[in-house]
Amino acid sequence: MATTEIYRYLHLSKTKVALDPEGYLINLKDWSPEVAKTIAAEEGIVLTDEHWEVIDILRDFYRRFEQAPAMRPLVKAVGKALGEEKGRSIHLMRLFPGSPAKLAARIAGLPKPTHCL
Repeated sequence: MATTEIYRYLHLSKTKVALDPEGYLINLKDWSPEVAKTIAAEEGIVLTDEHWEVIDILRDFYRRFEQAPAMRPLVKAVGKALGEEKGRSIHLMRLFPGSPAKLAARIAGLPKPTHCL
């Protein structure tokens, strides 16, 4: 397995966490709620209970399928877990502006979703 180049570090209260050039964790085991809050803050996002619901779904999806979901599977997983109203791309865009699947995966400490540009 090729090693990923460290681009920068997140400096947390008791440690530093290595990130790749796109801002994803080099070591997925480095993830913690503090890491999530720090990455989110860099994006101008304050994590609410709604954000944490999606983060939990993403992390569960990764545990089960060993990959972060692209947008369509993410919408489907959120809809199945939280209901039709929250399982809409517009809801995810409001929580994670721009590219919800990529941004939410970064905040959740997961690799970049496959099939995301």
